[in-house]
Amino acid sequence: MLLRTRLALRWLAHATGHLIQALLVIWAALALWFWPTQWVGLRLALAIAFAAFGIWAFWFTRSRRVWLTFAALYMVVIVGWSAIKPKLDRDWRPEVAVLPRAVVSGDQVRLLGVRDFKYRSTDDFTPRYRERTVYLSRLTGVDFYISYWMPGPIGHTFLSFVFDDAEPISISIEARPEAHEGFAPVGSLFKQFELIYVVGEERDIVGVRTNYRAEDVYLYRISTTPENARRLFMIYLERINELAERPEFYHLLSNNCTLNIVRYANSIGPGSRFDIRHYLNGLFDSYLYHRQLLDSSLPFEELRRQAHINKAAQAADSGEDFSQRIRAQLGKRS
Repeated sequence: MLLRTRLALRWLAHATGHLIQALLVIWAALALWFWPTQWVGLRLALAIAFAAFGIWAFWFTRSRRVWLTFAALYMVVIVGWSAIKPKLDRDWRPEVAVLPRAVVSGDQVRLLGVRDFKYRSTDDFTPRYRERTVYLSRLTGVDFYISYWMPGPIGHTFLSFVFDDAEPISISIEARPEAHEGFAPVGSLFKQFELIYVVGEERDIVGVRTNYRAEDVYLYRISTTPENARRLFMIYLERINELAERPEFYHLLSNNCTLNIVRYANSIGPGSRFDIRHYLNGLFDSYLYHRQLLDSSLPFEELRRQAHINKAAQAADSGEDFSQRIRAQLGKRS
């Protein structure tokens, strides 16, 4: 029995070592492939060459010199990678071309660069940006959205801040692609995209998803106090201004829409422990329900059925009363 245990532990250590070596090679090869240069051929050649050399070094030779050479090359990749910094001045896609800003003066908040595009299709639209003035004392609540571009446990989450004297303000934490790029999950792990907090009207931020991208969108009212809603709003405003001065990279596993919502919520209330639904964010509404942050007077499935707003959003189109109409079936005021 003792011998079998030793053999099993030896096998486990051996397998773990091979896994670590494989991950090292894969990471460096992908880092070279996603290196920020337009020379696709060079990136591909470097990635393939490095992967081939790593495979040879780890699994086809016992030469100490080869291992040291691989280690030296790996350090070059790491040093070069650490030197890649996010930027503000790229040729951005028009949907994310303008970074918003917030000017806070006492109770008054002036928001610059509020997106309010007029859409004819997903690719045909008229860019429009507004300036909005709202008051912290009139902020009454927070609404949570989850949007699915395909069936499954992954979606996009964002918030709207609700006022009793003005239309809601939506803030969506997103990747910021360049004009020639589309979103790539693997690329987002390798400094492919900067981070942006898109501030916009709901008829844009929500409507483009329900009416033009054919995404399924669900709307929930968060159970919180106006005071906590205002504190959360201020955190968002601070982050918006920080990103306008000091850009950051979007990262699928550490700096994304849902994880940032969790971080900010934890900073103003009882912290939550790790939950897999922080990453499988298509299930995040069930997480909020079980934490009693959504209406618990209904079974979750009934609440979710009522939260589906696509029909209401499509009927509202891009009207001035968009926010009121998508909340009508929920019995909520905007």
